[in-house]
Amino acid sequence: MCGIAGILTAQSGAREFSKPLAAMRDALRHRGPDDSGLWTSPGRAAAFAHTRLSILDLSAAGHQPMSTPDGRFTITFNGEIYNFLELRDQLGKQGVPFVTRTDTEVLLRLYEREGPGCVTRLRGMFAFAIWDERERSCFLARDRFGIKPLYLAETAGQMVFASELRALLAAGLIERRLDATALKHYFETGSVPEPFSLVAGVRMLEAGCSVQWRAEETRRHRWWQIQFDPASSLPAGEAVRNVRGALLDSVEHHFVSDVPVGIFLSGGVDSTALLALAKATGRENIRTFSIGVDDPVLDESSVARRTARHFGTRHGECQLDATRGRELFAKFLNTMDQPSIDGFNTYCVSALASEHGMKVVLSGLGGDELFGGYPSFTRLPKLASRCRLLGPLRGVAGTLLERWAPQPTLRRLGGALRSGRDLRTLYKAFRGIFSKREARRLAARFTGVTGPLKIEDFSMPPPQPSVADDISALEISHYMRNQLLKDSDVMSMAHGLELRVPLVDSGLFDVLARIPAAIRVQKGKQLFVDAVPEVPEWVFGAPKRGFLFPYQRWIDSPEWSEEFHSACAGLPVPAENWYQRWSLFVLRRCCETLGLELH
Repeated sequence: MCGIAGILTAQSGAREFSKPLAAMRDALRHRGPDDSGLWTSPGRAAAFAHTRLSILDLSAAGHQPMSTPDGRFTITFNGEIYNFLELRDQLGKQGVPFVTRTDTEVLLRLYEREGPGCVTRLRGMFAFAIWDERERSCFLARDRFGIKPLYLAETAGQMVFASELRALLAAGLIERRLDATALKHYFETGSVPEPFSLVAGVRMLEAGCSVQWRAEETRRHRWWQIQFDPASSLPAGEAVRNVRGALLDSVEHHFVSDVPVGIFLSGGVDSTALLALAKATGRENIRTFSIGVDDPVLDESSVARRTARHFGTRHGECQLDATRGRELFAKFLNTMDQPSIDGFNTYCVSALASEHGMKVVLSGLGGDELFGGYPSFTRLPKLASRCRLLGPLRGVAGTLLERWAPQPTLRRLGGALRSGRDLRTLYKAFRGIFSKREARRLAARFTGVTGPLKIEDFSMPPPQPSVADDISALEISHYMRNQLLKDSDVMSMAHGLELRVPLVDSGLFDVLARIPAAIRVQKGKQLFVDAVPEVPEWVFGAPKRGFLFPYQRWIDSPEWSEEFHSACAGLPVPAENWYQRWSLFVLRRCCETLGLELH
């Protein structure tokens, strides 16, 4: 796991790269505290920066940027390729020599032989750039699910890229100006969805996509898309066996490391299942970490503690109250790369793991999206059915609700009804913060842009075989990708910690995609529970509560209330509930950190 950055230009030798490149490298130090490197191509048409967190082959041989022996190809790579040993063995049989034990070298030599098509053979999380000196071109790619980020800014004859938005801005080559459309999306959903960023002119390369850059043109290619393709019939018992095998295989691959691997342990099924599977693959002396809060309704630390004792782990725990929460929250805000209403929990538990000397941890992120653990799987179909009953009155009802409904949820529903009644439109309202109308007014308030906003497609998945598959694809491509994965990357890497997600795995997904939704998505994530019977009853039998903090009580406390009141003053729309006020406060602080001006 690392930080990467680079500058590509059509004007060879016409620009001095050293200062902007070093500035980006320095802004990424937290992602790779173990080593760093700068590289400029012989023709001075490309320059790469890299900061390294040493996980595989801890020696100096893993230094990046890394070039092939003949100097033609050079790579800067962030992530982990979990099947690199299999790929290395295959390449070795073809006569390819290796001088390191890194997945970086395997990826570089694989690209040397197979070109851009090599991405389809990679199992892992990655964002990388490979410069071809002979062709004077650069290939950039991102993993299937968007686990690792990659921001791009392109002007005439030049492209700048980096793992984090703040690092890209550090180069001083991009104007610091708010993107009104991105801001509107943020107020609708609580995160900035790809391909947008908060900064105008900066885009995130979409998950499952690649870019081929040359001085004359830039070509974008989608090399993978979410698609469920269930078998016509599959016995339930066979489905359980298939999932069990795929889960064990994923966990086995995600433990490949030259440093110890820990586990974030909440009181839920997903992280407990990872721990059970780790034990089933023979792992011992596992470190686990959890966060507790001063609210008995939300606190799951006692369950996590009991689970840790049950499996015999070395457990670390941190208890938070409003005072300690405020202390960590100040640091969290300075870490934030893009505004989000989530991420604080990951920041806190990552800090705990880092304090205990960990460099790699596993997270149970992804289980709810794949096995139907969210309320959206039951509520959205019912909501869609009721909306269809409105018939021709849909538009009128939507307008009335969006303008006059007293509750934020009803105003969001009204905006959805005005836009369309399909499941995908309703999903955005279900997962929303402000209504579409409110989001437009807020974006205008903070940017001064009052005209119509150009709304671009942001990776809407293709239609799926069933309603449940549709919801699963939406949760993966929107909530998980744009909020959970993005926050997990930034907040873990703020502590020099590599966070791996075994449930967001290409091999596991390929198995699950063949299982009919009627089996895969059941109440209580039954297929998942059946596949990991080691999960104790006190875990899978407990009501789902999520991994939450008592935000509402903290916002209303004397330590917090004044700042949040100030953040919500003078708005053109009401901000009644905690997550609306939280989103406004976080936006203001994030813009301050990034040097972006709010009107």
